Amino acid sequence: MQEDRVRLLQAMPVFGGIRDEILGFLLSRCPVAFVAGGEFFFREGEEGQSMFVLEAGRAEVLKRWQERDLVLRTLEQGDCFGEMALMDLSPRSASVRALADCAAIELSAASLYKLYEHDLEQFAIIQMNMGREVSRRLRDADERLFRAAMGVANAGADYVFRAS
Repeated sequence: MQEDRVRLLQAMPVFGGIRDEILGFLLSRCPVAFVAGGEFFFREGEEGQSMFVLEAGRAEVLKRWQERDLVLRTLEQGDCFGEMALMDLSPRSASVRALADCAAIELSAASLYKLYEHDLEQFAIIQMNMGREVSRRLRDADERLFRAAMGVANAGADYVFRAS
């Protein structure tokens, strides 16, 4: 099981360049969160101290607007979510709800601090990788916003934008 989790993390940009033994060290400090279909990993506006890596199941990212939840995207195995909470220490910017029973590796600020104490170089690589991932998402959002402002068809094609 641990080897499968290491391989799952290695396939993700956030953990690119991280040695196997470091991923094992980190995983030994990360619980697995089990969330039933229809339940929430977290809700928009809540304080956040961790990110998640979806190990099994499907989930959706929701944004509240005019008293409705709008689906922004669907998450599959290997997708990460909640990483902004580890970077900016601000409340959650969206909600994540399980579409089916889910299992997700929970990587907390405390577990990352343990890595910082254990191997500063590998900790720094993860931080840089998270920054790159958030930057990539920001670029995508900027492009969609620009296309929407210019009236380009399918400006938000990557997003579902359906009421839930």
